[in-house]
Amino acid sequence: MKIQCSSVKICGKLLRTENLSQILEAAGSSMQNIVKLTVFMTDLAEFSKLNEVFMEIFPDNQPARSAVQVSRLPLDTLVEIEAVATL
Repeated sequence: MKIQCSSVKICGKLLRTENLSQILEAAGSSMQNIVKLTVFMTDLAEFSKLNEVFMEIFPDNQPARSAVQVSRLPLDTLVEIEAVATL
């Protein structure tokens, strides 16, 4: 699943929403089962802000993460997150 956002704050809000939880639950999983996040950002200088959001969402068991700076994302979003979860 992928989440596209226009700002780090919006992306954090999207990660916290029930929408992502509902997608995972529909697939037979949950937020606690996310094992890997791949973050595509147009400005890696913003990664520390996103990392703070991740620590709030995953206070105990943080999934593995990788971040890649890209020149442009679809719909001119600033952040795109791909999540992998176990079933």
